[in-house]
Amino acid sequence: MKRSRTRRNMIVAVDGTSIKKGIVLSFITLLVIFLLSGFLTSLKPEYRLTSSSINDLTKTIDSEAFLQLLGAENRYFVSALPPEKTEPIKLSTIMFKVATSINPDDPRSLLGRELPGFSLYDSEIVVAGDGTNYTNMPYESPPPTEVLEQEREASIDKNEVVNAEDDEPKTPPSLTTGDKKVVYIYNTHNTESYLPLLEGETDPDRAIHSKANVTIVSELLGKALEEKGIGAQVDSTDIQANLKQKGWNYAKSYAASRPIVESAMANNRELNYLIDIHRDAQRKGVTTISINNKSYAKLAFVVGRDNPSAEKNEKVANELHELLQKKYPGLSRGIFKQGGKGNNGVYNQDLSGNAMLIEFGGVDNNLEELKNTVAAVADVFSEYYWQAEKVNGTGTTE
Repeated sequence: MKRSRTRRNMIVAVDGTSIKKGIVLSFITLLVIFLLSGFLTSLKPEYRLTSSSINDLTKTIDSEAFLQLLGAENRYFVSALPPEKTEPIKLSTIMFKVATSINPDDPRSLLGRELPGFSLYDSEIVVAGDGTNYTNMPYESPPPTEVLEQEREASIDKNEVVNAEDDEPKTPPSLTTGDKKVVYIYNTHNTESYLPLLEGETDPDRAIHSKANVTIVSELLGKALEEKGIGAQVDSTDIQANLKQKGWNYAKSYAASRPIVESAMANNRELNYLIDIHRDAQRKGVTTISINNKSYAKLAFVVGRDNPSAEKNEKVANELHELLQKKYPGLSRGIFKQGGKGNNGVYNQDLSGNAMLIEFGGVDNNLEELKNTVAAVADVFSEYYWQAEKVNGTGTTE
């Protein structure tokens, strides 16, 4: 009896060790394949598709699972995990992810390949704001080609809105950039509009207008920054009109806006921050928040992950997001990375480490909500800017 029990224990021990070794060996094999594909890619560019596929496959294994796999042989690696993550991994789940590239925690990994156009939502949440998840990602839908030719009457006059005098007295800023323009604001998708600005319009796909559009937000932000002592240059180029003149489709919008930004930077070396302002296509429940009984249009920071400045762009966005969280909790929906097949992935952010793409609200946000958000952004950005100037030992005081 004792011999039989001892033999069973030995078999269990051997089998357990074999499984652990098998897991580690499989992972090492994947790693070797990945390194080999990288070497082959450097020799022959045509191998890049295979390399990309392997890269996508290995990304399905997260860092915690990786540490647990290594911990199967050396418990030292498991000690690096937080206490709640030390439970044994489920090999079946990892193998399912690797074999199918489907992540049970993200339904887009299945639906994105099955539904036409679903890749538009294929963004990565870098920092999730309050209420942000994979079901309410920011996205922009190209306008129907006939919309601008049949656009509705605007319910507001852009010049009246931008030039309206504010009855509330403004305290002169204690710090100022003087005559220097240090922020460049522009709109690649300058015809994006908001339904409340368009008389009688209710179709979100038709929230497009040649004058009553997102450029109002840009003008208001430029004015608000000036009041904070920060010189801002607001570009008024009708980029979508230029796009049409060239005979280019909507997907080439960033190619059309790029030379305009480059020209501005060449003519003014003081421009240090580039802000491309857009409008999200999400509806009011996602893009609106009440803070201290005041309604705001929520913000979303978008970073192009396919550009060499992505890390710096993300750092700036993250610092602004954190400041917004402290002063206007919930106003920022978070930071999102976009790129890969079907996406621009650069958004001209390679032109500067301080380049930003910010979505101001969605199709349902009204002018008052947008104004409140503009004031909040100017408040937070000025704090961020002057702190950065203090650290760098620059800046001008009155």
